[in-house]
Amino acid sequence: MNKKRLFIRSAVAIAVAASSTSALAAGFQLNAQSATGIGRAFAGDAVIADNAAVMARNPAAMALFDEKVFSIGFETITTDIKVSDAEYCGPACELTGGLVPATSVEDTDDVGSTSIAPNIHFIMPLNEKFAVGLNAYSNFGTKTEFGDDYVAAEYGGLTDVKSFNLGLAGSYRLNDQWSFGAGVDVIYAEGTLIRKPSTQVTGALALNPQTRPLAGLPLLSVEGATGIEVGFNVGTVYELDENNRFGFAYRYSPEFEAEDDKGQKITLPLPDIAEFSGFHKIENTKFAVHYSVQYIGWGDFDKISFSNLQGSVVSGQYDKPYEWQDGWHYSIGGTYYLNNDWTLRAGYMYDTSAQDELTSISVPDSDRQWFSTGLTYNLDKSSTIDFGFTYLMGEKVSVNESTPNPLNGSTLSSVSATTQANAILMGLQYSRTF
Repeated sequence: MNKKRLFIRSAVAIAVAASSTSALAAGFQLNAQSATGIGRAFAGDAVIADNAAVMARNPAAMALFDEKVFSIGFETITTDIKVSDAEYCGPACELTGGLVPATSVEDTDDVGSTSIAPNIHFIMPLNEKFAVGLNAYSNFGTKTEFGDDYVAAEYGGLTDVKSFNLGLAGSYRLNDQWSFGAGVDVIYAEGTLIRKPSTQVTGALALNPQTRPLAGLPLLSVEGATGIEVGFNVGTVYELDENNRFGFAYRYSPEFEAEDDKGQKITLPLPDIAEFSGFHKIENTKFAVHYSVQYIGWGDFDKISFSNLQGSVVSGQYDKPYEWQDGWHYSIGGTYYLNNDWTLRAGYMYDTSAQDELTSISVPDSDRQWFSTGLTYNLDKSSTIDFGFTYLMGEKVSVNESTPNPLNGSTLSSVSATTQANAILMGLQYSRTF
């Protein structure tokens, strides 16, 4: 294989690895199941069961309903991503060991976006023991887009990932205390990942006769890669009495493979999720407290595999190792049943980062705090409208990224910066029992 072809294949594989993984960071694990969940930072969501959306967190909780219930709504996610104090070391800077100074990159705060994630849930009790449910919502998704004139272009670009989860579940009530449930998830995902070389990299490629034909070509252009996989979820609910109950749920997420129309395949493991929730209505009051602890198994995310890539090395297969850590969500909330018309709620969550030593400018990740509030208005005895609002505040993170030069093993370019990602989540939902 000639060096020119090797450069193309290796550069694309490196770029895919750098961008795909960051799109699945914990900060972009979408909690888009319900507006009520947004309004309490999802505290207690595996057991509260105030509408049909609970089946997305714990299928056993369907046993808590004695009549059919339907919920439909949407969530908006607006991300505010800031990249500051960035220094870009291009090929000349790297080749001279810093004698050619790094380029200061202008601060940017316009790479975030607003996305809309709809959800729908339906639960139907069959008798006093069994219930079934069907739902659709999103578990993962993000979009960031840097301008074409961004100095460190190979670290910006466009990252657009969407997912859609179709679920079918059933529950069984064993007795007055214990209920169990299980479900199947069909997951569809679509992704677009584009990375172009910076002006400095393009100039360096143009100077070398072996790489001159590559000058100006994108390092990565994967558009509309899609895939479908199947997972499952199980859960249980224990009711101490009518005012106190606990729930536990486990969700298995499959290894996911997506392919674009050029035959490029990306294989990556998605994290398993476990959640424990509690709900306690304080006797002789209008107040309830609820909480959740959620585990997200990002520690299993050891590598991404690629095949049939222009970016493969020799055999058409490329593996990129990563060092990830498991994530945790800790949330607590309160609900105040004001009167027959209004219910008020609030919550707080601390959410830990999936990324550890390896960080990213294109989709930054960090530990986060959630500050949430929401309300329910009862339209009548059978129908409700829910609204939820969350301000998600991320920490500042120091980022250092580099791109190896496949021709000689040196560093082609590198960048250092400080990133911070905040977000605003809002949800609106209609529910009805019948």
